[in-house]
Amino acid sequence: MNSVLKQTVTVDTAVTPDTSGFNLEAVFRDSHVADVLEQLDAELIGLTPVKSRIRDICALLLVDTLRRQAGLSTGAPSLHMSFTGNPGTGKTTVALRMAEILHRLGYVRKGHMVAVTRDDLVGQYIGHTAPKTREVLKRAMGGVLFIDEAYYLYRPENERDYGQEAIEILLQEMENHRDDLVVILAGYEDRMERFFRSNPGLSSRIAHHVAFPDYTPDELLAIAELMLQQMQYTLSTDAQAALREYIERRQTQPHFANARSIRNALDRARLRQASRLFGKRDQTIDKSDLMTLVAADIRASRVFAETAKNGELPT
Repeated sequence: MNSVLKQTVTVDTAVTPDTSGFNLEAVFRDSHVADVLEQLDAELIGLTPVKSRIRDICALLLVDTLRRQAGLSTGAPSLHMSFTGNPGTGKTTVALRMAEILHRLGYVRKGHMVAVTRDDLVGQYIGHTAPKTREVLKRAMGGVLFIDEAYYLYRPENERDYGQEAIEILLQEMENHRDDLVVILAGYEDRMERFFRSNPGLSSRIAHHVAFPDYTPDELLAIAELMLQQMQYTLSTDAQAALREYIERRQTQPHFANARSIRNALDRARLRQASRLFGKRDQTIDKSDLMTLVAADIRASRVFAETAKNGELPT
């Protein structure tokens, strides 16, 4: 099961087809893909449409495995993907789990993920881009190459830019090694749409477009509580109400990055808690004090100020 054949199988129509049954549940169980899907559910709150799409891709690959076992004609499926959405919506985490799924189903040899940006692929002078791009591709072979903010590869306004050279090498390798390399391009939805319109050859090689929605306030609060649980912190009742209000206010302000912004907010709340506890260091502090964030640790944020200074980012 874990070694899926890559070559096309030609069916001999003169041979009577195998009408024996195939156990899809057994194939699914033996692949241990369920473990990865469960981990994805545990790691990421919400994202129901994304998780549904990942399960659909798993179903396609599992059925494709049975088709091979049945001797049906099938070629290596195109698995290159596009992940679009705002920052902090889980794109990198899903790409990492996708690499594990593809490995367990036998579609890539190693199941690792190499995450890069434009700077890792594009050189500064003539002759610099090709070796950089090929080195990244060499590291990614057998797994997933995740290119964040992929639209920065294409800069038509700069005639001396070498991003197009990197794109051409990617196109070649995506086709030549489609049985051992999956490329996932990620970024803001509107910018990725323009990027694909400007690079139809690249767009035609992307089989799966997955949109990552922003989190709701309830989901962000659940994400915050999960993060705190992992760090062995807890919120007082008043702090929980304050954090909910913080989230609702922060979502309307510039540069909001979903779960990433929530993590930053919790780090600053922990900083304020530490300063508060240090201020009463002459008193006895118990374990509950060390673990609990109170409302004041949240409401000290500038997000709660009635007015903010021009150009100042909320904290």
